[in-house]
Amino acid sequence: MGRREILLEIVQKNKELAPVLEPMIEEMLFLEPQLDELKKLPFLRVHPNKPWLQKATPAAKQYKELLQQYINVVKAVQRELQSGEEDTSPLQEWLHHRMDSDSHG
Repeated sequence: MGRREILLEIVQKNKELAPVLEPMIEEMLFLEPQLDELKKLPFLRVHPNKPWLQKATPAAKQYKELLQQYINVVKAVQRELQSGEEDTSPLQEWLHHRMDSDSHG
């Protein structure tokens, strides 16, 4: 079973939240590979003769925008899950772990 299926299975356990959370999970899964691809590109352009002159590349700007979208979706999913449960669900644990690893790498 793939990651998508695992996340959707977790979400579908709560019949009330599933219609709200499924599109959010799909959005997360859509953004993740795009963010990974952008990470491979240079984020700074350095002037060849004046190394103190630096400029953000279009990839850096796009990464920043997509990362903000991703964070917003993750927070929305987390907020929905917290409003519906007292205990920590497997999806909440995964989201928390993912957010921690993204902020450190």
